[in-house]
Formats: sequence, structure tokens, C-alpha cells
Amino acid sequence: MGPRPSWRTGSAQDTLTVCLVVPLRGPAGIFGPSCETSALLAVDELNAAGGILGREVRLLVVDGGAPPRDVAAEVEALVSLGAVDAVVGWHISAVRRALAPRIADRVPYVYTAQYEGGERTPGVFLTGETDTAQLLPAMRLLAEATGARRWCTVGNDYVWPRVTARAARRCARAVGGRVLAEAFVPLGTEEFGPVLRRIERSAADAVLMLLVGEDAVRFSRAFTAHGLHGRCQRLSTHLDENMLLAAGADATEGLWAAAGYFETLATAESLDFGRRYARRFGVEAPVVGSLGESCFEGLRLLAALAGRARSLDVRAMRAAADEVAYEGPRGPVRLRGNHLEQRLYLARADAFAFDVVAQL
Repeated sequence: MGPRPSWRTGSAQDTLTVCLVVPLRGPAGIFGPSCETSALLAVDELNAAGGILGREVRLLVVDGGAPPRDVAAEVEALVSLGAVDAVVGWHISAVRRALAPRIADRVPYVYTAQYEGGERTPGVFLTGETDTAQLLPAMRLLAEATGARRWCTVGNDYVWPRVTARAARRCARAVGGRVLAEAFVPLGTEEFGPVLRRIERSAADAVLMLLVGEDAVRFSRAFTAHGLHGRCQRLSTHLDENMLLAAGADATEGLWAAAGYFETLATAESLDFGRRYARRFGVEAPVVGSLGESCFEGLRLLAALAGRARSLDVRAMRAAADEVAYEGPRGPVRLRGNHLEQRLYLARADAFAFDVVAQL
């Protein structure tokens, strides 16, 4: 990616500092670089168009892969010192839950991750997909395409997988199936033998994979080595091209993903974004999938909110939220309440890329 850009010296009135909270370590660190490059592209383009509220945007990166309490304490300190004007980024729901009560009524906080839904803290705005919108149509399409109706859920042991697993039970019943078993493992798990044997003993023909980053990579490799890829489909709402590359082509057979953006999405908006990204960072840049692109989306939403409210004041932004709409890599999007409405897609992994097969 090369060195981060240096920003010209100026007063606090000249610049608008966004705290970018993205994972630089741990299981999710695998796509942290694409989060950062996508955010840098958004900053470049915003500044070329005059910044936000006439102020040049700059980023201050905080490692969202640290323990949630540590991330929350660091970001809260920056807000209290007046060092940042807004917070944007992809990080797990455990971090969001620790962070939101500390800062959300003080500065705008744009959370970009796909998540379990239900966040209503004033001052939190969400660009990510929600499980309620993704799971039912994705599971229905997968049942129609492959006959998969007997599910096992495998996830990390924290709020997003736990809440999503409950939603999956309802969705499976709605499409004439059922969830036979659930297994939750700590973040950073490397040995999946007991989980794989449990799947093998069941009559499952599909696995809902709610694992973060490197954990999903290790699980996919072990799943294939165990021979389960010939019997079970896998579906994830947290999967990008960086994870496919890390898992290897042999580990992606029968792997499906639901998301609002894929690098191979053949729409005018996504193709144009891909060209701009490649021109800015070159062919050796981190692959920008849905998880990285979400940070571009987060900065675009922050700019749209500030422009509509004519302020960074959280109350003014909340009052203006339902009037916010724009077009970006995900196509036309609009805020409803504090969530971004967007198109959603189902894609099948094809070695190191995704074949987008349907709009949900």
C-alpha cells in the first residue's frame, strides 16, 4: 500500500479528523489493509471535491482488533481530547457494543460491518447489511439451488454469531428446513476437529458459517480436509475475497456468501469503483471485497449526513437522516432511520473470486 499520505499542517478549523477503527490484528486483521485503503480512497475523493463542510478530511487509524474495552477506552480518550470529529469503521459487534455508549451522543459514529441488527443507540449510523435482510432469502435460494435444508451453525462465541444463530433457526423453518446443531468457538480458534466431527455425525447438508476472518479460513481448510465439502454447502454473511485467497481454491468448493458488494459485481457503480481503486493503489493493492469497501461507504455516508445536516452535530444529523441518499459502489442507497438500505446479493465462490448468482 505504501506510506500513508501526509497532510498539510492546518488548524482544527481547517481539518476534519475521522477516527478509522479497523482491525490490524487478530482473526479480522486479514482484511484490515483493504479497509484502510478503501477509506483512503474515500478521503482522496472527498478532499478533491472540497472535503466535508469545507474542511479537509484526514484519518487517524485505531486498531479495532484489540480487546473491545481497550478499543473503546482509546477512542473515547481521543473524543474527550477533541482529537477526532467522527468515528467510522469495520470492527466486530463486541467492539461496537463497548464503544457506542461512550461516544455515540458526542460525535457521529458510522459502523460499517455486516451485523446482527437492532442497534438503536442515538448517534450510531450503520452502513452494513443485517441478518434479517440477508438470511431468509439467501437460505431460500440455496435450498432451491442445492436442496440444502438441514443446517448446522458454526460461529465465534460472541454477540453477532449468537444472535444470528437464533435468526437462522427461524429462517430455516420458514424455508422448510431446520437447524440440527450449533457450535460456538472462541475467536482465534485453530483446531476445529470436535466441530467437524459433530457436523459429520449429524444429517446436515448445509453449514451456516459465522466465523471471523482467519477463523473462517482455518475452518474452511479443515472442512475440506475432512471431506465435508462433498456433502455440505456452506453459507456465510461474513466473507470476502481476501478470505478466499487465504483459504485456497480447494477450500472454497460449495461455499456461498451473501453481501451488498462483491469485487466481481457487474454493475456500473461497482465497476467504476474498481477502476478508481486500481488507479489509486495499483494491481498489488489489497483485494477490496465487501468488508473493505464498507469503510469507503462509511466515509461517504458521513459526508452525506454532514452535508444534509450542514453540521457534525449528532442531533442535527439524526434529524436529517431520513433525507440522506446517494449513489456509490453499492448502487443507490438511502438511510432509513439509522440503517442504510441497499441491494443484497448471493454469490458462489469460484476459486479466488465470487460468481454473483442472484439479487436477494
